[in-house]
Amino acid sequence: MRLVQDVGRCPPRAIAFPLFFMTVPDPARPWTTELGSRMREHFFLKAVGTTVWVWIFFVGYFYMLRHPAYPVTVMPLTWLDHQVPFEPAALVPYLSLWLYVGIAPGLQRGFWPLLAYGLWAAALCAVGLGIFHFWPTQIPPMPIDPTAPGFALLQGIDAAGNACPSMHVAISAFTVLWVEHLLRRAGAPALLRLANLAWFLAIAWSTLAVKQHVALDVLAGAALGGVFAVASLRWRPAERPAPSEAPRTAIMSRQ
Repeated sequence: MRLVQDVGRCPPRAIAFPLFFMTVPDPARPWTTELGSRMREHFFLKAVGTTVWVWIFFVGYFYMLRHPAYPVTVMPLTWLDHQVPFEPAALVPYLSLWLYVGIAPGLQRGFWPLLAYGLWAAALCAVGLGIFHFWPTQIPPMPIDPTAPGFALLQGIDAAGNACPSMHVAISAFTVLWVEHLLRRAGAPALLRLANLAWFLAIAWSTLAVKQHVALDVLAGAALGGVFAVASLRWRPAERPAPSEAPRTAIMSRQ
């Protein structure tokens, strides 16, 4: 299994900026065909694997939330926290994370790249849970309307603990960079890639607007997810070519 340390033909320095420079699009076939082919490959394995991964994460997350091992630190508020008002409608992008996280694994081609992606994502979650174990945190009391639809349930299930880093944002940051890489590789249009970025930003904003996190949690989560995304994009198995990308010399040799 061959590992790649850079992607496409971009210079090594571009590794630091994966969102814009990491991947050279391959125009071998239309981007719609390429994305459809990727989504169909190992579809059931991807669906079941993502579901199991999220379930295992939740088991660890809620255990840490209910049983902090050390004294809990209350995160301080910043200027930004006072500028983002409570917004009940933000619950929609907040919950949409659990749909968003399935896109990057869903677009993987080949078993080994899919496995490597899953291991990197699991490592990200393990580090986050490790931080919650050794440094449990929570947000201070926040002004919310518990009568708003869905918020009584949210407050009852996902309490104010496990605040920093925001794993909502960490997983979203990991996902946005990977989806950007995969969309660029497929030659997807800029509008679709901007929609990916907008989805990430909406999720990050929603964590503040539903008052589940403070700004420092969001920054820490973005940093954690970004570090794991860059590392996983640099050290990963080489992706096998698409069927239409088979080397011309191999075709000629069979004639």
